[in-house]
Amino acid sequence: MYLSLLLFCMGCLFFPSLTIAHEISIKGIVYDKESNTPLPGAHIVLESTGKSTTSDAFGTYYFADLAEGSYELKISFIGYETNRITAVVKAGETTTLVSHLPTARLELSEVTIAAGVQSPVNSISGIDIKLRPTRSAQDMLRMVPGLFIAQHAGGGKAEQIFLRGFDIDHGTDINLTVDGLPVNMVSHAHGQGYSDLHFLIPETVESIDFGKGPYYSNKGDFTTAGYVGFQTKNALKKSMFKLEGGQFDTYRAVAMLDVLGEKSKEQGQSAYIASEYLFTNGYFDSPQNFNRLNLFGKYNRYIDNNKILNISLSIFNSKWDASGQIPQRAVDAGIIGRFGAIDDTEGGNTRRSNVNVQLTSILPGGATLKNQIYFTRYDFELYSNFTFFLNDSLNGDQIRQKENRNLTGYLGSYTQRSRLFNKELITEAGVGLRYDEIQNNELSRTKSRRITTANVALGDIDQLNAHAYFDEKLILSPKLTLNAGLRLDAFKFAYDNHLDSAYSRESASKTTISPKLNLNYDVTPGLRLFLNSGIGFHSNDTRVIIEQKGSDILPKAYGAEIGVLAKPTDKLIIHSSLWRLDLDQEFVYVGDEGIVEPSGKTRRYGIDFSLRYQLTSWLFADADLNLTRPRALATPQGEDYIPLAPMLTSIGGLSFRLTNGLNGSIRYRYLGDRPANEDNSVIAHGYLLADAVLNYTRPKYEIGFSIENTTNTSWKEAQFDTESRLRWEQQPVSEIHFTPGTPFFLKVNLSYFF
Repeated sequence: MYLSLLLFCMGCLFFPSLTIAHEISIKGIVYDKESNTPLPGAHIVLESTGKSTTSDAFGTYYFADLAEGSYELKISFIGYETNRITAVVKAGETTTLVSHLPTARLELSEVTIAAGVQSPVNSISGIDIKLRPTRSAQDMLRMVPGLFIAQHAGGGKAEQIFLRGFDIDHGTDINLTVDGLPVNMVSHAHGQGYSDLHFLIPETVESIDFGKGPYYSNKGDFTTAGYVGFQTKNALKKSMFKLEGGQFDTYRAVAMLDVLGEKSKEQGQSAYIASEYLFTNGYFDSPQNFNRLNLFGKYNRYIDNNKILNISLSIFNSKWDASGQIPQRAVDAGIIGRFGAIDDTEGGNTRRSNVNVQLTSILPGGATLKNQIYFTRYDFELYSNFTFFLNDSLNGDQIRQKENRNLTGYLGSYTQRSRLFNKELITEAGVGLRYDEIQNNELSRTKSRRITTANVALGDIDQLNAHAYFDEKLILSPKLTLNAGLRLDAFKFAYDNHLDSAYSRESASKTTISPKLNLNYDVTPGLRLFLNSGIGFHSNDTRVIIEQKGSDILPKAYGAEIGVLAKPTDKLIIHSSLWRLDLDQEFVYVGDEGIVEPSGKTRRYGIDFSLRYQLTSWLFADADLNLTRPRALATPQGEDYIPLAPMLTSIGGLSFRLTNGLNGSIRYRYLGDRPANEDNSVIAHGYLLADAVLNYTRPKYEIGFSIENTTNTSWKEAQFDTESRLRWEQQPVSEIHFTPGTPFFLKVNLSYFF
């Protein structure tokens, strides 16, 4: 199958003579009426022809190979009024159309299932951003159906992620980006793929793109369970000041200011700055003293109607104290309460600065060329204590994980719409380079943050990843779309161990190829069948690779999925799939202990089900249900459970938007019980929670409140089966250690728009 795929891709690349030019065409551009900026992702239907397309980054679209005559176009986008245009085309001419779409009430009737158009569920999730309680951008990950997160260090540390039967830890099996900027940190001091999204201000997010499985040619390292891409706003419709206050000494201020004004938008440029400050003591017995400061600026310029320049700068700083995970026996014995601590000197600080430059160009032949360069400076220091006095009965088992990193990268892609055997062909090719220079990657044993008792690991890491991909999407008919792709990734790893008295810089390298093959068939305008398949991978920590003498560098993931996307009525969208994912090796560096822990081959399969339903013009319902069976292979039955892998999850709720300005939602989250160890003798108990939001929005202001855990349920957010010893205990005990989940948490907010 993959040999045929490769030949197909090469044929499309090396035989451009199959591309046919056509004289009669329609070219259009779609604008957001309020911000006067191009609107990418709008859906355009050339009615009575069966042809449809979406607008590109410039808001433009194109229909070729037309007969002379009159055509009706329907232009729609979720959250905007639909525009209908009549166009008359003549031989040898290109008819140009311009549309300005005003924002409007969300209507699921505007959602279209058509060849070449992405799943509408993704777009709807982006609109729901405003109606769900969020403490940070990391919370916005929960908008991905089936994705759960857990915090176990009070708020400053990146959250633990669960998706498709994976305990992803902090990012080992999910690819996260912001405006194309990678979030995952390779060979991180706290573990492979560590992904801290707290540098992203939630109010700056325009949309969220996501996909599950290893089926995407333009997604590389860590894309096994899936990917999530955040896109920030290019321009502000209004400037804004926002103040929030809540329980547990929680205070937050946000400002978003349009720098250049409306006249500059008319001239094709915009710029804004955004800032966020958060302080909270948290609901723990020991004050959290959590501070987070974010500054973000973005400049957007349209040049000569064929180039878009995006420049963004951001600075993030965070510091906090934490109570960490606590043993169940200490709570049962009354030694501490649910919100108490064994070692409340945990905590840390982290800083991140980003520079991101993107230039998108339309070439004379109509192709799109994208170039992106980015640079990140990142500093991290974390203090944790998971085992208390198990290893050191005198000083305790606190550890420090620390690193300083420079991350530099380039991404380039070329996209061309053409014709192959009189069928529409979308060709995309891309290359990229990422270089991580990590200084003083450290794991040390400490006491009260001040005293270093032992160095466990200390060294410098250099990691280089170069990639190239080629992707073809052939629209064989208005019903059938074939997508085939091939990706090449090359890695170079190097480690300088500072604890080795003799200088020795060890290195290893590895290359991997990842083919993809996907098929969509639209049975009717409201029913799509799809089949996805592909190979992905996740890289291992450089220290693992050196320790293992270059083996198990890039374990592969083999995925396949079959499903249906249906719109049985104008108001109902259903997405369901049956999937399977096999991993060659879950073999990672355990940063908490400085050891290598191989897990062997694994297999996961399951069912995903998502529903979006518009009950009335102002009331919406959604629900996501995910069932998974995760198992380790080559392990005796009954001992093949994968610790903390979720098996049953569900999320959903009701959202409403009234014409008088009232809007809000009430939502539930359910995570079922799951094994905490390999033989299922220790259980990590699940939970069912409800959250609520209510806002009153007017053109000049908004007031509202949000409640997390409306029923004040006692629940455990993060859970681990850990062996530990308290100071007075003679023998260690292995049992559930947990971080308590948020109790009833009320916040109020006031926003002013201008």
